[in-house]
Amino acid sequence: MIECCMSLPEVEETIPFGPDVLVYKVAGKMFAATDPQRVPIGMNLKCDPDRALDLRDQYDAVQPGWHMNKRHWNTVGLNGTLPDALLHDLVEHSYRLVLAGLKKDVRKRIEARLDPS
Repeated sequence: MIECCMSLPEVEETIPFGPDVLVYKVAGKMFAATDPQRVPIGMNLKCDPDRALDLRDQYDAVQPGWHMNKRHWNTVGLNGTLPDALLHDLVEHSYRLVLAGLKKDVRKRIEARLDPS
């Protein structure tokens, strides 16, 4: 999951909450967080509120965001029960939600690197 986050354009790994929590940001805005030492391991990802509820209903490994706004964040359990394709999709969904909220010039620059055409 960390590799997936870091593969997206202009992502930085930070530790604003101390050395235990890795936070992934695009243009200074958080889209993912994890504590790799926490058991069970999981990653907090931003999510569209309706999709968040659907995912929680469909998968036991998707729960309301731990220490986050439960409406806009999910904690995705990394226990091997979710398909890799879904995990990658959820990371990109979170990234794109944050990207959509950035200033237009910043968003356009990053989008050009994300979807080169």
